[in-house]
Amino acid sequence: MTTHTDLTGKVAVVTGSGRGLGLAYAKALAAAGAAVVVNDVDREAAESAAKQIADAGGRAVALAAAVGPTETAEALVAAAVESFGRLDVMVTNAGVLRDRVLWKMSDEDFDTVIDVHLRGTFTCVRAAVNRMREQGEGGRVIVAGSPAGQRGNFGQTNYAAAKAGIAAMARTWAMELAKAQITVNAVIPVAATAMTRTIPVFAPHIEALENEGKPLPDSLRKGEGFGTAEDVAGLVVYLASDASAEVTGQCIGIGGDKLALWSHPQEVSVAYADGGWSAEAIAGIWPVSVGRAQQTYGIPAPQL
Repeated sequence: MTTHTDLTGKVAVVTGSGRGLGLAYAKALAAAGAAVVVNDVDREAAESAAKQIADAGGRAVALAAAVGPTETAEALVAAAVESFGRLDVMVTNAGVLRDRVLWKMSDEDFDTVIDVHLRGTFTCVRAAVNRMREQGEGGRVIVAGSPAGQRGNFGQTNYAAAKAGIAAMARTWAMELAKAQITVNAVIPVAATAMTRTIPVFAPHIEALENEGKPLPDSLRKGEGFGTAEDVAGLVVYLASDASAEVTGQCIGIGGDKLALWSHPQEVSVAYADGGWSAEAIAGIWPVSVGRAQQTYGIPAPQL
Protein backbone atom coordinates (compact mmCIF):
# COMPACT_ATOMS: atom_id res chain seq x y z
CA MET A 1 0.00 0.00 0.00
CA THR A 2 1.40 3.41 -0.98
CA THR A 3 1.09 5.92 1.85
CA HIS A 4 2.19 9.20 0.23
CA THR A 5 3.53 10.82 3.41
CA ASP A 6 6.42 12.55 1.62
CA LEU A 7 5.95 16.32 2.00
CA THR A 8 8.56 17.44 -0.53
CA GLY A 9 7.43 20.70 -2.12
CA LYS A 10 4.91 21.46 0.64
CA VAL A 11 5.06 24.53 2.89
CA ALA A 12 3.80 24.54 6.46
CA VAL A 13 3.25 27.06 9.24
CA VAL A 14 3.46 25.78 12.83
CA THR A 15 2.44 28.20 15.57
CA GLY A 16 4.02 27.91 18.99
CA SER A 17 6.87 25.84 17.58
CA GLY A 18 9.84 27.21 19.48
CA ARG A 19 9.77 24.31 21.92
CA GLY A 20 7.75 21.32 23.10
CA LEU A 21 5.10 19.79 20.87
CA GLY A 22 5.30 22.56 18.28
CA LEU A 23 9.05 22.12 17.84
CA ALA A 24 8.58 18.36 17.42
CA TYR A 25 5.92 19.02 14.76
CA ALA A 26 8.09 21.52 12.89
CA LYS A 27 11.11 19.19 12.90
CA ALA A 28 9.07 16.21 11.73
CA LEU A 29 7.40 18.18 8.93
CA ALA A 30 10.80 19.43 7.77
CA ALA A 31 12.28 15.93 7.95
CA ALA A 32 9.42 14.74 5.73
CA GLY A 33 10.38 17.37 3.14
CA ALA A 34 8.25 20.41 3.96
CA ALA A 35 9.57 23.94 4.27
CA VAL A 36 8.43 25.37 7.61
CA VAL A 37 7.59 28.77 9.05
CA VAL A 38 8.45 28.48 12.75
CA ASN A 39 6.49 30.76 15.08
CA ASP A 40 6.85 31.52 18.76
CA VAL A 41 6.22 34.50 21.02
CA ASP A 42 9.85 34.05 22.16
CA ARG A 43 12.13 35.29 19.38
CA GLU A 44 15.19 33.36 20.57
CA ALA A 45 13.18 30.13 20.74
CA ALA A 46 11.77 30.65 17.23
CA GLU A 47 15.15 31.44 15.72
CA SER A 48 16.79 28.51 17.52
CA ALA A 49 14.12 26.14 16.20
CA ALA A 50 14.58 27.38 12.65
CA LYS A 51 18.35 26.95 12.98
CA GLN A 52 17.96 23.39 14.30
CA ILE A 53 15.87 22.53 11.26
CA ALA A 54 18.34 24.17 8.86
CA ASP A 55 21.30 22.45 10.54
CA ALA A 56 19.55 19.12 9.99
CA GLY A 57 19.25 19.86 6.26
CA GLY A 58 15.71 21.26 6.26
CA ARG A 59 14.28 24.60 5.25
CA ALA A 60 12.82 26.99 7.81
CA VAL A 61 12.30 30.64 8.65
CA ALA A 62 11.33 32.12 12.00
CA LEU A 63 8.64 34.67 12.80
CA ALA A 64 8.31 35.84 16.39
CA ALA A 65 4.82 37.05 17.32
CA ALA A 66 1.97 36.22 19.66
CA VAL A 67 -0.95 34.50 17.96
CA GLY A 68 -4.44 35.85 18.39
CA PRO A 69 -4.41 39.09 16.39
CA THR A 70 -5.31 38.98 12.72
CA GLU A 71 -2.07 40.82 11.98
CA THR A 72 -0.02 37.88 13.27
CA ALA A 73 -2.02 35.37 11.25
CA GLU A 74 -1.59 37.36 8.06
CA ALA A 75 2.12 37.85 8.75
CA LEU A 76 2.59 34.07 9.14
CA VAL A 77 0.92 33.35 5.81
CA ALA A 78 2.90 36.15 4.16
CA ALA A 79 6.13 34.70 5.54
CA ALA A 80 5.32 31.32 3.99
CA VAL A 81 4.52 32.82 0.60
CA GLU A 82 7.43 35.26 0.55
CA SER A 83 9.97 32.70 1.73
CA PHE A 84 8.77 29.57 -0.04
CA GLY A 85 6.17 30.63 -2.61
CA ARG A 86 3.04 29.01 -1.23
CA LEU A 87 1.22 27.57 1.80
CA ASP A 88 -0.09 24.01 2.06
CA VAL A 89 -0.33 23.23 5.77
CA MET A 90 -1.40 25.27 8.81
CA VAL A 91 -0.74 23.75 12.24
CA THR A 92 -2.17 25.82 15.10
CA ASN A 93 -0.30 24.65 18.17
CA ALA A 94 0.36 27.85 20.17
CA GLY A 95 -1.13 27.92 23.64
CA VAL A 96 -0.91 29.18 27.21
CA LEU A 97 -2.35 28.12 30.57
CA ARG A 98 -3.94 30.22 33.32
CA ASP A 99 -5.37 27.48 35.53
CA ARG A 100 -7.70 28.52 38.34
CA VAL A 101 -10.90 27.13 39.82
CA LEU A 102 -13.96 29.02 38.63
CA TRP A 103 -14.38 31.27 41.65
CA LYS A 104 -10.73 32.35 41.51
CA MET A 105 -10.42 32.79 37.73
CA SER A 106 -10.09 36.44 36.71
CA ASP A 107 -11.35 38.04 33.52
CA GLU A 108 -7.73 38.31 32.42
CA ASP A 109 -7.09 34.60 33.09
CA PHE A 110 -10.10 33.70 30.97
CA ASP A 111 -9.50 36.18 28.15
CA THR A 112 -5.79 35.38 27.76
CA VAL A 113 -6.37 31.67 27.22
CA ILE A 114 -9.36 32.19 24.92
CA ASP A 115 -7.47 34.77 22.89
CA VAL A 116 -4.41 32.59 22.26
CA HIS A 117 -6.10 29.20 21.81
CA LEU A 118 -9.51 29.94 20.33
CA ARG A 119 -9.08 33.29 18.62
CA GLY A 120 -5.53 32.40 17.58
CA THR A 121 -6.77 29.24 15.91
CA PHE A 122 -9.58 31.13 14.19
CA THR A 123 -7.42 33.95 12.83
CA CYS A 124 -4.56 31.70 11.69
CA VAL A 125 -6.84 29.20 9.98
CA ARG A 126 -8.88 31.94 8.32
CA ALA A 127 -5.73 33.55 6.89
CA ALA A 128 -4.37 30.17 5.79
CA VAL A 129 -7.49 28.97 3.98
CA ASN A 130 -7.83 32.28 2.17
CA ARG A 131 -4.41 31.59 0.68
CA MET A 132 -5.11 27.89 0.07
CA ARG A 133 -8.39 28.65 -1.71
CA GLU A 134 -6.61 31.23 -3.85
CA GLN A 135 -3.99 28.64 -4.83
CA GLY A 136 -6.80 26.22 -5.72
CA GLU A 137 -4.83 23.06 -4.90
CA GLY A 138 -6.37 22.03 -1.59
CA GLY A 139 -4.57 22.07 1.73
CA ARG A 140 -4.32 20.74 5.25
CA VAL A 141 -5.42 22.39 8.50
CA ILE A 142 -4.34 20.71 11.74
CA VAL A 143 -5.61 22.25 14.97
CA ALA A 144 -4.71 21.41 18.57
CA GLY A 145 -7.35 19.92 20.82
CA SER A 146 -6.98 18.38 24.27
CA PRO A 147 -8.56 15.71 26.46
CA ALA A 148 -9.69 18.68 28.59
CA GLY A 149 -11.74 19.94 25.65
CA GLN A 150 -13.28 16.52 25.13
CA ARG A 151 -14.17 15.83 28.79
CA GLY A 152 -13.53 18.93 30.90
CA ASN A 153 -10.84 19.24 33.57
CA PHE A 154 -10.73 20.64 37.09
CA GLY A 155 -9.33 24.17 37.21
CA GLN A 156 -9.40 24.65 33.45
CA THR A 157 -12.62 26.49 32.61
CA ASN A 158 -10.81 28.69 30.09
CA TYR A 159 -8.61 25.99 28.53
CA ALA A 160 -11.33 23.33 28.32
CA ALA A 161 -13.76 25.83 26.76
CA ALA A 162 -11.18 26.90 24.18
CA LYS A 163 -10.29 23.33 23.25
CA ALA A 164 -13.93 22.26 23.00
CA GLY A 165 -14.50 25.27 20.76
CA ILE A 166 -11.56 24.31 18.58
CA ALA A 167 -13.00 20.80 18.09
CA ALA A 168 -16.34 22.32 17.09
CA MET A 169 -14.63 24.71 14.67
CA ALA A 170 -12.75 21.81 13.09
CA ARG A 171 -16.02 19.98 12.39
CA THR A 172 -17.58 23.14 10.97
CA TRP A 173 -14.60 24.00 8.80
CA ALA A 174 -14.41 20.43 7.48
CA MET A 175 -17.84 21.00 5.96
CA GLU A 176 -17.14 24.50 4.71
CA LEU A 177 -13.80 23.63 3.10
CA ALA A 178 -14.62 20.24 1.60
CA LYS A 179 -15.31 21.69 -1.85
CA ALA A 180 -11.88 23.34 -1.81
CA GLN A 181 -10.26 20.00 -0.91
CA ILE A 182 -8.91 21.40 2.33
CA THR A 183 -9.08 18.92 5.19
CA VAL A 184 -9.41 20.00 8.83
CA ASN A 185 -8.60 17.75 11.78
CA ALA A 186 -7.86 18.16 15.48
CA VAL A 187 -4.95 16.40 17.16
CA ILE A 188 -5.59 15.42 20.80
CA PRO A 189 -2.06 14.92 22.18
CA VAL A 190 -0.98 13.46 25.51
CA ALA A 191 2.73 14.06 25.96
CA ALA A 192 5.53 15.12 28.26
CA THR A 193 5.56 18.91 28.01
CA ALA A 194 5.94 21.94 30.25
CA MET A 195 2.17 21.76 30.78
CA THR A 196 2.02 18.10 31.85
CA ARG A 197 5.16 18.44 33.98
CA THR A 198 2.98 20.18 36.57
CA ILE A 199 0.90 16.99 37.08
CA PRO A 200 2.41 15.26 40.15
CA VAL A 201 1.96 11.68 38.91
CA PHE A 202 3.79 12.45 35.65
CA ALA A 203 6.48 14.80 37.02
CA PRO A 204 9.07 12.26 38.22
CA HIS A 205 8.87 10.28 34.97
CA ILE A 206 9.29 13.43 32.88
CA GLU A 207 12.25 14.51 35.00
CA ALA A 208 13.88 11.08 34.61
CA LEU A 209 13.31 11.24 30.85
CA GLU A 210 14.79 14.72 30.49
CA ASN A 211 17.63 14.48 33.02
CA GLU A 212 18.68 10.83 32.75
CA GLY A 213 17.35 9.81 29.33
CA LYS A 214 15.28 7.14 31.06
CA PRO A 215 12.44 5.94 28.76
CA LEU A 216 8.88 6.36 29.93
CA PRO A 217 7.52 3.07 31.33
CA ASP A 218 4.89 0.98 29.57
CA SER A 219 2.45 1.90 32.33
CA LEU A 220 2.53 5.40 30.83
CA ARG A 221 3.17 4.72 27.15
CA LYS A 222 0.53 2.01 26.85
CA GLY A 223 -1.56 2.26 30.00
CA GLU A 224 -2.09 6.02 29.85
CA GLY A 225 -1.23 6.70 26.22
CA PHE A 226 1.37 9.19 27.45
CA GLY A 227 4.66 9.69 25.65
CA THR A 228 7.09 12.26 24.28
CA ALA A 229 6.40 15.19 21.99
CA GLU A 230 8.11 13.25 19.21
CA ASP A 231 5.55 10.45 19.61
CA VAL A 232 2.83 12.88 18.51
CA ALA A 233 4.66 14.27 15.50
CA GLY A 234 3.97 11.31 13.20
CA LEU A 235 0.25 12.03 13.31
CA VAL A 236 0.85 15.64 12.29
CA VAL A 237 2.97 14.53 9.33
CA TYR A 238 0.30 12.02 8.32
CA LEU A 239 -2.47 14.63 8.48
CA ALA A 240 -0.32 17.04 6.46
CA SER A 241 0.24 14.48 3.73
CA ASP A 242 -1.62 13.15 0.70
CA ALA A 243 -2.23 9.90 2.62
CA SER A 244 -4.88 11.65 4.73
CA ALA A 245 -6.82 13.18 1.81
CA GLU A 246 -10.03 11.40 2.86
CA VAL A 247 -9.67 12.21 6.59
CA THR A 248 -11.43 15.39 7.73
CA GLY A 249 -13.57 16.67 10.59
CA GLN A 250 -11.97 14.23 13.04
CA CYS A 251 -10.54 14.50 16.56
CA ILE A 252 -7.62 12.09 16.74
CA GLY A 253 -5.83 11.21 19.96
CA ILE A 254 -2.21 10.18 20.18
CA GLY A 255 0.32 9.67 22.95
CA GLY A 256 3.03 7.15 23.70
CA ASP A 257 2.09 3.88 21.98
CA LYS A 258 -1.60 4.79 21.67
CA LEU A 259 -3.53 6.11 18.65
CA ALA A 260 -7.25 6.76 19.07
CA LEU A 261 -10.27 8.27 17.35
CA TRP A 262 -12.49 10.35 19.63
CA SER A 263 -16.25 10.20 19.19
CA HIS A 264 -18.29 13.28 18.42
CA PRO A 265 -21.07 14.28 20.84
CA GLN A 266 -24.27 12.40 20.07
CA GLU A 267 -27.56 11.48 21.68
CA VAL A 268 -27.21 8.37 23.82
CA SER A 269 -30.71 8.07 25.27
CA VAL A 270 -34.06 9.42 24.07
CA ALA A 271 -37.65 9.46 25.32
CA TYR A 272 -40.84 10.94 23.84
CA ALA A 273 -44.07 12.26 25.33
CA ASP A 274 -47.17 13.19 23.37
CA GLY A 275 -47.68 16.94 23.63
CA GLY A 276 -44.23 17.60 25.08
CA TRP A 277 -42.64 17.50 28.49
CA SER A 278 -43.61 19.19 31.76
CA ALA A 279 -41.14 19.50 34.63
CA GLU A 280 -43.14 16.94 36.60
CA ALA A 281 -43.12 14.47 33.73
CA ILE A 282 -39.35 14.83 33.33
CA ALA A 283 -38.82 14.34 37.07
CA GLY A 284 -40.89 11.18 36.96
CA ILE A 285 -39.19 9.55 34.00
CA TRP A 286 -35.60 10.76 34.39
CA PRO A 287 -34.32 8.14 36.87
CA VAL A 288 -35.78 5.19 34.96
CA SER A 289 -35.31 6.34 31.35
CA VAL A 290 -33.06 9.01 29.84
CA GLY A 291 -31.24 9.68 33.10
CA ARG A 292 -29.96 6.12 33.33
CA ALA A 293 -27.43 7.00 30.60
CA GLN A 294 -25.89 10.03 32.32
CA GLN A 295 -22.37 10.60 31.01
CA THR A 296 -19.10 10.73 32.92
CA TYR A 297 -17.05 13.91 32.88
CA GLY A 298 -13.50 14.98 33.63
CA ILE A 299 -10.21 13.36 32.63
CA PRO A 300 -9.83 10.03 34.48
CA ALA A 301 -6.98 9.98 37.00
CA PRO A 302 -3.89 8.07 35.80
CA GLN A 303 -3.86 4.46 36.99
CA LEU A 304 -0.19 3.86 37.79
